[in-house]
Amino acid sequence: MDIWQAIILGVAQGLAEFLPISSSGHLVLLQQIFGIQESGLFFGVMLHVGTLIAVFVVFWKDIVAILKKPIQKLTGLLIVATVPAIIVGLFFKDTVEMLFAGKFLGWGFLVTAVVLFLSDRIPEGKKNLEQMNGKNALIVGICQAIAIVPGISRSGSTIVGSLTQKLDRRSAARFSFLMSIPAILGSAVMEVKDVIVEGTGGIPLLPVLVGMAVSAVFGYIAIRAMLKIITNKKMKYFAIYVAVVGVFVLADQFIFHWFF
Repeated sequence: MDIWQAIILGVAQGLAEFLPISSSGHLVLLQQIFGIQESGLFFGVMLHVGTLIAVFVVFWKDIVAILKKPIQKLTGLLIVATVPAIIVGLFFKDTVEMLFAGKFLGWGFLVTAVVLFLSDRIPEGKKNLEQMNGKNALIVGICQAIAIVPGISRSGSTIVGSLTQKLDRRSAARFSFLMSIPAILGSAVMEVKDVIVEGTGGIPLLPVLVGMAVSAVFGYIAIRAMLKIITNKKMKYFAIYVAVVGVFVLADQFIFHWFF
């Protein structure tokens, strides 16, 4: 992997982690297009660390408030929402790794497209995070667990899940982004053992650091943009984009075989 590939993957991770277009799906797709053969485990973890930095920068007030008073309702809601993804990660790890081979990538993108098309038709909710309850958080957490499948957007799924629970759109986006903190941290922790064994997986350290930095910058841009987009009900444009990508992937898998 060279610097330019690392930059492109960093841009994709930063934007797609928070825009509803699936970061994991885009990373799998781009790795296929570039023909990257090295193990991407360490690189993937560091890209996620970059997006985590972006969340810390945007939501530092929320994070500081949680650290000052860890025992509070918002903390409990985030824990409940994280449990489904933990269960999937612990008990279905082999299945998840198989999905990352890209076999179902096109279908994942199409699922995201359908979800996003429907999201703009969900009536505006009135709940804020203070009015959210454990059941609401669990349902959003299940949406996040489903989004482990590459091509299915984590941010899109959790935001739409929040909207179905009658949260107002800004609160839905805020909860989704805060949920990414334990999700990304948990994913990184679960991969520590494999990273120690594999090292950088044959990828030089400089591209890894560049990719992480780029991911952080574009993650920040994506969060700021998404907070505005969600309130204006413009998810359909993302739906069109992922639908086109999904059709392209399926066409390549079944007909052209350029990359898959």
